[in-house]
Amino acid sequence: MSLKRWKLIESNKDSSYRVFDLRVDKAVSPRTNKPYEFYVLESGPWVNIIPLTSDNDVVFIKQYRHGIRDFTLEIPGGMVEPEDTPEGAAIRELREETGYITDNVEFLGKVHPNPAILNNECYTYLARDVKNTYKQQLDEKEDIEVLLIPLTQVTDLIQKQKITHSLVICAFTYLILKYPHLFNL
Repeated sequence: MSLKRWKLIESNKDSSYRVFDLRVDKAVSPRTNKPYEFYVLESGPWVNIIPLTSDNDVVFIKQYRHGIRDFTLEIPGGMVEPEDTPEGAAIRELREETGYITDNVEFLGKVHPNPAILNNECYTYLARDVKNTYKQQLDEKEDIEVLLIPLTQVTDLIQKQKITHSLVICAFTYLILKYPHLFNL
């Protein structure tokens, strides 16, 4: 059986929120010929960045996440603002959330965070030789602790489920695939 695209017969914006819009699509199944409704969160692109010091420590951030009502160990990241490029947004988020900067940034890849309900992409970057030059510039809704952890400990942190954020795991997967020697693999 060859898969076929669903025929979109209607699409409407339902509600708009600060970080996403809710869209309702009505589409016909090519297999059953029946229409169904689907709810899609429309969001702009996201970015994250793996900041490495010259000693190969990762600059992690720890913050409270309301979705799970707990803390997560993450890398800096956020939304791409209309005036930003994805790379520019990654560098901005690094500086704002951690106070670290660098001129040595490399694109690693992009993913669709959850294509079942989200329409956006998340771009991942590697920042090498980052230096703590600025103070954090957090917005009113952010409380972020900065932690330095050796890169060689990251796979263990993932396996022990100390890092559970899927986009952070995706970012390190890109890094492992491109530079396995950094992990002593």
